[in-house]
Amino acid sequence: MTDFTDEHQARIDLAAAFRWAARWDMHEAIANHFSLALNEPGTQFLLNPAGSHFSRIRASDLLRVDAEQPTDAHAPDPTAWHLHAELHQRLPQARCILHTHMPYATTLCCLQDFEWLALDQNACRFHGRIAYDRNYAGMALDATEGKRVAGLLGAGKSVLFMGNHGVIVIGPTVAQALDELYYLEKAAKLQVLALSTHRQLATIPERLAALACAQWNDYPTAYCEMHFAALKQILDHEEPEYKT
Repeated sequence: MTDFTDEHQARIDLAAAFRWAARWDMHEAIANHFSLALNEPGTQFLLNPAGSHFSRIRASDLLRVDAEQPTDAHAPDPTAWHLHAELHQRLPQARCILHTHMPYATTLCCLQDFEWLALDQNACRFHGRIAYDRNYAGMALDATEGKRVAGLLGAGKSVLFMGNHGVIVIGPTVAQALDELYYLEKAAKLQVLALSTHRQLATIPERLAALACAQWNDYPTAYCEMHFAALKQILDHEEPEYKT
């Protein structure tokens, strides 16, 4: 069951996600946005403040925003507001939302009519779980864009490839969403490298890709939580101020 009561831990977890996105070069300095819902309706959530570099965000820096009070004096970047406020409220599965322009996945978003390739085991993790937005509409500067994007992430989809833009990854926890973001970019990098060889691709058959995806989902250990715990341990040693 999702715990919406521990805001202190939620702040620490989301701050850790920002720090690691910076370390992995999955950010654009003070651009891009991560958020985490603090109540079940998704009307209240944590979000990075405008102008804060991913590599320096601390738990206390994160804004607590309320979708029912959009005129808050501490309003965040408008593009973040219109996307994240709509997605949190319209998608119960999107407690954590990570939006980035990470290089390899965004490269694939810029290929005409691209479809995700089942090239390796990491890619199979996302089999049937990627939605596509083929209609770049500029920056999200009004609520209609957030509504449109939310409508693309139907049942069973946890990743959105935004054409000529970037990606959105959603998940029930920061640990799960960040783990997916990491492996999505790893698989995307492999696909870009494989495509650059101009050789015939040895794709995994549909049946086996679906099997591997199910195996990922039913993996017998809490892999994403273990991964996230290890990442936070590194930050505790090297950048402990992220928790403050």
